[in-house]
Amino acid sequence: MPEKKKGAGGNAVERPGPFQTISGKEIKELYTPADIEGLDYGRDLGSPGAYPFTRGVREDMYRGRLWTMRQFSGFGDAAASNRRYRYLLEQGQTGLSVAFDMPTIMGYDSDHDRSLGEVGRCGVAIDSLEDMEVLFEGIPLDQITTSMTINGPAAVLWCFYMAAALKQGVSLKSIGGTIQNDILKEYTAQKSWIFPPEPSLRLITDIFAFAAKEVPRWNTVSISGYHIREAGSTAVQELAFTLADGFAYVEAGIAAGLAVDDFAPRLSFFFNAHLDFFEEICKYRAARRIWARRMRERYGAQDPRSWTMRFHTQTAGCSLTAQEPENNIVRTAIEALAAVLGGTQSLHTNSMDEVLALPTEKAVRIALRSQQIIAYESGAANTIDPLGGSYFIEALTNEMEREAEAYFRRIEELGGVLAAIECGFFQREIAEAAYSYQRAVDQGERVVVGVNRFGSGEQPAMELLKIDPVVEERQVERLRRLKERRDNSAVAGVLGRLSRAAAGSENLIPIILEAEQLYATGGEIIDALKEVFGEYREQALF
Repeated sequence: MPEKKKGAGGNAVERPGPFQTISGKEIKELYTPADIEGLDYGRDLGSPGAYPFTRGVREDMYRGRLWTMRQFSGFGDAAASNRRYRYLLEQGQTGLSVAFDMPTIMGYDSDHDRSLGEVGRCGVAIDSLEDMEVLFEGIPLDQITTSMTINGPAAVLWCFYMAAALKQGVSLKSIGGTIQNDILKEYTAQKSWIFPPEPSLRLITDIFAFAAKEVPRWNTVSISGYHIREAGSTAVQELAFTLADGFAYVEAGIAAGLAVDDFAPRLSFFFNAHLDFFEEICKYRAARRIWARRMRERYGAQDPRSWTMRFHTQTAGCSLTAQEPENNIVRTAIEALAAVLGGTQSLHTNSMDEVLALPTEKAVRIALRSQQIIAYESGAANTIDPLGGSYFIEALTNEMEREAEAYFRRIEELGGVLAAIECGFFQREIAEAAYSYQRAVDQGERVVVGVNRFGSGEQPAMELLKIDPVVEERQVERLRRLKERRDNSAVAGVLGRLSRAAAGSENLIPIILEAEQLYATGGEIIDALKEVFGEYREQALF
């Protein structure tokens, strides 16, 4: 039976159980010093900006510099997205984050048969350097950092960005930002792959090597737990599977002959901020500590920057509801505060209407204002790790670390991350967690306000952003004109050279960049690589 307590007026107030986190972890009624017995401040916590970074990656954290407010945005064609970027910057956003449409994500040009009806729908269509130039027109790329959520064709879109910077007269050593480039989580969660794992990892290590010499301010992988969580994982699974992928990238870089300290400082992470406030904060703290210890003790990194886990956070899209969508403003604010108290370096806050469509200007402004209110009005940024030392916080952080380490042992027993992907381990774990959560919601054991409890039954009228079908027609026509006026003989020559290089061991990034400066399209470059690498086909799991 649910616990009942007396309200102030003497009426019985029902407190619905269970007393668990969203991930199903049992929470004790009270935490005491006994729950953190053996905790050593220097070994387990340390000062902010010092190993093992449990309390934060910078000595002064937000007292010195606030997190980057980086709203994820992109829709329609490059011109429409450029207007949205300018609007967000005018509203006080401090970094850009590009959402690409599905054809771009899957490596198809807008004129491909499989692109029909999808061009510009869930993000911006980028087919060529010409599109990337328009996307950042009037935005100096040496004065802003840009994150790009792209994985299978990450090398291609990164080169488009570099080529656009060069067209602006900006040195590659002056640009900063992040490409997600996390192909391992695609095989387990988001499913937007192109090539098989081995050539995909080859492209990633080529990016490591090129960036270390030519683009030193660029984060070469944003190792992403976000999509693992959105697929239905628990917080511990998000923590463990994300870090396991990170370790696999480190091992791939070392196997490719790179010194760990040459590329590890530019690895970054991308986490989800779900609704269980304390569980999320502890997840971030445990992640920093695990990464620091593993990088120093197992991989022998000497540069403290290699031990430092820097991460971007996005509030949980899967927590948003179509019913009473204004409630999503509250959900997002709580999740954003958890990310801040957990020490994020960068933050995207979801808009209330994203469960229904791409966000309107009004909705995205409210989402950005949520960050600004936390930063400037709440006091949350005035001190570092304000929850550190709480019996509950430290006990839960320790518990999440122990459970993550247990997952690492299971993954190693299976033969590593690639072997665990091939046998479906990650996929089954995530599917089982997603089923358990949804069953709890369906049975009313897990309360979702406005959905299975406290619902008004009303559906307010909301203005939604709609993509005009003429956008696709214009994009395809623009691409046709580009192909007519470029030097097609030169394009064919460099694409042929790219295929030959893919069959060998030459670094592919300089050739991709050269092809794009001749206005080869993304789809053409992907096709040239497919000739050698082939395409990935997932083994069905039942």
